[in-house]
Amino acid sequence: MTDAISRRAVLAAPLAAAAPAKSIPIGISTNEFREMSNAQLAHELRGAGIRRVQLFFTQTDSNYWKYGGRSALEGMTPERCREIAAIYREAGISIHSLGVYTTLIHGDAAERKANLAYFEAMMEAGGHMGVRMFVSEAGHYTPPGPAPRIPYDFQDGVWAMAVATGKELAAMADANGATVLMEPIYRSIFASAKRLRLYLEEVGSPRVRALLDPANLLEVNDLKEMFGQLHSWIECLHAKDRKLHVTAGVPAGQGDLDYLKFVQLAARHTPGKPLIIEYVGLKNYREALAHLRAVLKKANLSEA
Repeated sequence: MTDAISRRAVLAAPLAAAAPAKSIPIGISTNEFREMSNAQLAHELRGAGIRRVQLFFTQTDSNYWKYGGRSALEGMTPERCREIAAIYREAGISIHSLGVYTTLIHGDAAERKANLAYFEAMMEAGGHMGVRMFVSEAGHYTPPGPAPRIPYDFQDGVWAMAVATGKELAAMADANGATVLMEPIYRSIFASAKRLRLYLEEVGSPRVRALLDPANLLEVNDLKEMFGQLHSWIECLHAKDRKLHVTAGVPAGQGDLDYLKFVQLAARHTPGKPLIIEYVGLKNYREALAHLRAVLKKANLSEA
């Protein structure tokens, strides 16, 4: 019988040795560019040398996305999906993934079913765009009534329900030729790198993998532990920042995350996986991009 991997064992054992990558792909999330159309945004990002995006439907001509919720995606016909994808690709920008971020742990089974249906609608839209990767957190849910003694996210039944929902999502992804990336955050059911790894192991599907956002786990894990627990599951990384003991995230370079160590670990243990800049919009994305490029240069890494 194979022993479960413990947190102590992960911290004590060195990560698998490998020759580090010499470059890291860089991209950007479109979430906060809400005042721009897709065409305007593609033109802007092309001018900054950005060659990939994590696309959220938040632009003025595709404004559907709701954090933790769902949308009917009215107007996102197959033709319209193909038109939006063509806008970016004609600008030399690939669409790495689509942002979903619906609530998968809702206490109401009917709500979970509706959110899964929305997830599948996003997979279908992505299929028309030539996009096969979709990102989400588990979401947040507060039951009605007095606060329970054990927080909802850590109740036994919620874990079992989340795994069952993950298996449904995996089957859905398999039917659509898609891959779902789950993102941990310390204020959620995926409160640590280990919690997400255990979840992915229980779901047990190559269609459900990880997106590592170190700023989301900075409060509970160090960088080595994050990569130690998740490196074999990671398909994408987020590049933002956070101050310790502060809830709100901030753009890259404005918090307590050790970005030099972050990119060095990413180059060694997740070669070829993109770093997607987020928590930035038109007014501040160039500053975060410059910070990330400067750190890559300091680490003797190039931008792919």
